[in-house]
Amino acid sequence: MAVPVRRVLLRPLRGILTQIPGSGVASSGCRQLSVGLRVPVVQKPNEAVLESPSPWRLLGAVFVQRLAVLSRDRSPIEKDFAELLKQTELERSLLADHELRLLEDAERVSRKQEEDYDSDEDSGQDIVTAQDLEDTWDQKLRQFKPAQRVTGSIQKQLLNSEADKKADRTCLERCLADSLVLLVKEKIGSEDVWLLPQVQWENGETLRETAERALTTLTGNSIKATFLGNAPCGVYKYKFPKDIRTESCVGAKVFFFKALLGSGDLAPNKKGSHVWVSKTELQDYLKPQYLEQVGRFMVDL
Repeated sequence: MAVPVRRVLLRPLRGILTQIPGSGVASSGCRQLSVGLRVPVVQKPNEAVLESPSPWRLLGAVFVQRLAVLSRDRSPIEKDFAELLKQTELERSLLADHELRLLEDAERVSRKQEEDYDSDEDSGQDIVTAQDLEDTWDQKLRQFKPAQRVTGSIQKQLLNSEADKKADRTCLERCLADSLVLLVKEKIGSEDVWLLPQVQWENGETLRETAERALTTLTGNSIKATFLGNAPCGVYKYKFPKDIRTESCVGAKVFFFKALLGSGDLAPNKKGSHVWVSKTELQDYLKPQYLEQVGRFMVDL
């Protein structure tokens, strides 16, 4: 009969252990060495220890952004680069059809001034010359009035930079060349703090649904916005003031979600409860640490 494989494999190991005093393995082989895997003990559900609730509240906030309505003024370096491109285009480009027509008209005029000019050569030619077209275009350009860069009741307040600082920031029709962000004033403890619209997360909903509820709760259906993705674009953690902080509720973790304003505006419940501000104006309202987190995902589009 063949020797079992297990006994053959363990025989060299048993020979070594018999030489070690106190190993409990005798040379007679009365004790068998067992080799096996350690099976973890599975705890029954009723014996599982319940985890303690987190001391941090989960909040969903919405970053509502109104995109720029007008193109912004060029910076000095952008103006210099545009002038360089214009000069390069003028020097290296081919002549356009209108420019070729100007040359043909100039050549025709020079032929008319010659003594041997034959008027039959111009039979069938257009009476309207390229210069006539340019005169017509110039006249239309003088009649054209571009749209004003400011609209609404704040038009007179935005005539200069000093008046722009005093403009009504609750109005959405301002800073049309910049993106604006919605901020609301909330009372945390005994302090009034400017924040992005936020509400506390509830069981059974996703964080995006929490952010959507924050916007709906604040504005009702007066604002239509498009949320960008299901993942948060940023997170901010802060502690509550000491007068309202407890062991079971230390602070809050806020998850931000981006949304682009489609239409509508917010009707304030009370004066000064919300503002529409640009990126450079955020520092006038948000605290430094909060502003640092918001500035990471705010991009002027």
